[in-house]
This record gives sequence, C-alpha cells and structure tokens, in this order.
Amino acid sequence: MMQFSEILSALPEINHLAAIELLDGETRVALIENKPGSAGSVRVYHALFQEFGAINAAAAARGLILYAEHTADAIAFPGKHPNIDRLLGITDAQQLTVKLIAAE
Repeated sequence: MMQFSEILSALPEINHLAAIELLDGETRVALIENKPGSAGSVRVYHALFQEFGAINAAAAARGLILYAEHTADAIAFPGKHPNIDRLLGITDAQQLTVKLIAAE
C-alpha cells in the first residue's frame, strides 16, 4: 500500500489556490487553507473535486483511499483528522459543493 506522502506527490498541484471552501447548500461547512498542516488536505479535496465535481459518497470513498495510513488513524482517533472525519461522515444522499479560492 502506498503511503500518503507518495500519493500526495502524484496529485495535481495547488499553488494557484489559497483555500477550498466546502458548502452544504448555502452553509459553509469547512474552509481548508493552503498552508502548512492543511495543504495536503487541500490537494486531496482539489483532486476529488477535479474527478467528481463535488464531494459526494463516491468522492469520499476515493478520498479515504488517498489519505492512506491517515484514514486508519482518523478512525481510531475521531477528531484528530477533521478533514478525514468529514469524508467518513458523508452519506449517500449528501453532496458538498466545492468552491476554489484563488491565491492572490
């Protein structure tokens, strides 16, 4: 199984992004900033958006694979990885809209 760092290096670049905003309808559920500590999540969510057009059940399942060893850690320690916890909580009926916020 590939490690998260290896998977991350194969995902599209995100230098053009300052953040990704996730919306449930009109309600913001998350703002993931492109900064140390969360840039990897921006890269994962950006890749999911490119592939699926939104964060739905299929995107969430793919995201959990992309997070690799961190997914098991998130399951074992709820709250430790909020961006993975969010994917774990996506239901079949749920879909989050992704808004890309460009870097200045």
